[in-house]
Formats: sequence, C-alpha cells, structure tokens
Amino acid sequence: MTSIAAAHWDLVFWEHRGRVNVAVQGPETKASPAPVPEDATFFGISFSLGTSMPHLPINRLVDGSAEIPDATRRSFWLKGSAWHRPDYDNAEAFVRRLVREGVLDCDPIVAAVLRGASPDVSERTLQRRFVAATGLTRGAVRQIDRARQAAVLIRDGVPAHDVIHRLGYFDQPHLARSLTRYVGRTATQLSDRDPSEPLSLLYKT
Repeated sequence: MTSIAAAHWDLVFWEHRGRVNVAVQGPETKASPAPVPEDATFFGISFSLGTSMPHLPINRLVDGSAEIPDATRRSFWLKGSAWHRPDYDNAEAFVRRLVREGVLDCDPIVAAVLRGASPDVSERTLQRRFVAATGLTRGAVRQIDRARQAAVLIRDGVPAHDVIHRLGYFDQPHLARSLTRYVGRTATQLSDRDPSEPLSLLYKT
C-alpha cells in the first residue's frame, strides 16, 4: 500500500510466517510504498505529538525506524526490561506503564503549543524543543496535517476548489504539489472510489 506522511510515531508489532517483529516507526515526511505481506498481521500504537522515548531520540527516526530486539509472541525487550506484548484490550494500560516507568516522556511546552497556548519562551527555544520532541518543525507538522485533511475531504467528495479555500492553499498547483508529496496521490486519483493500490489514510486507527 501507499503509506502517507505522518507527523506522529508508532510502536508497531507484526507477525509473518511465525516470526514476530517489533519496531518504533518514526514520523514520515513524504508518501512512500509500504510492502504488506499477504499473510502478515499487524498491531500498532500511535503516540501523540510531543510524546517520545528519550532513549530513542525521535529526530533520528524521521523517515526511518528502530527495531526492538528479542521479540516473541508473548514479550519483547525495551529499555533494559522484558515487556508483555500488548493487544487491543490492554494497549492503554501498557502505555500507562510506559509512562510510570519513565520509558515515555512528554514535553509540556510542546503539548501546550499543540493545544493552541503560547508558552512564555523564546521562539528559538520553542522551535528547538519542538524538533527534539517531534523530530519535525512546526511548519512541517502543519503541512503534513493539512495534506491529510485535504485528502480526506477529496475522498469524501468535496471539490478541489473548495478544499483550497477551506485549508488555505494558494491555488490548484499548490494543492497538487502537497498531495503528491505527502499523500502520493493526485486529487483525481483520490476521487477514484476503486483505487488500484490501498492507501494508509483509509485505515482506521
């Protein structure tokens, strides 16, 4: 399938032909092909912007990933400890334990900015902390989110000229460049109700 750009990072578990894999998948700054073996099963947890694992600097994972070692169907190794493999039923409890044991951290200034607040720090400090916590600049995050919104609107049948007006694109070429880079589709391709290749945007998380 086509994996579209995403500002957040994920902890992903997958199994293929009896082999279990775990990896931290970093933010993606552009659309790219993602091979999906026919008989593989996947489970992932997406983390909000500003949340990070300090022992795995997020800025080193942009457009990449870090494999987590010693994964089995029951457990895996993370930051010096064995952890039970989570599932849909206990994912939230698993994340709470990550927080309690200091594996996860959240930058309060970045979280405040994302809520629309204006922390009392310099713009330079804010940009530095934003990149450290997310791996991306604030501008990159806005562009990725806007392209994702545009793709959803077009898939829902909203005309391109309305999308341009709603989301603040300059013109049709500006929208086209954004969709091509971040979503890997043109507006016409997004309007196709029977695409030849699946798009990650269409999968519920």
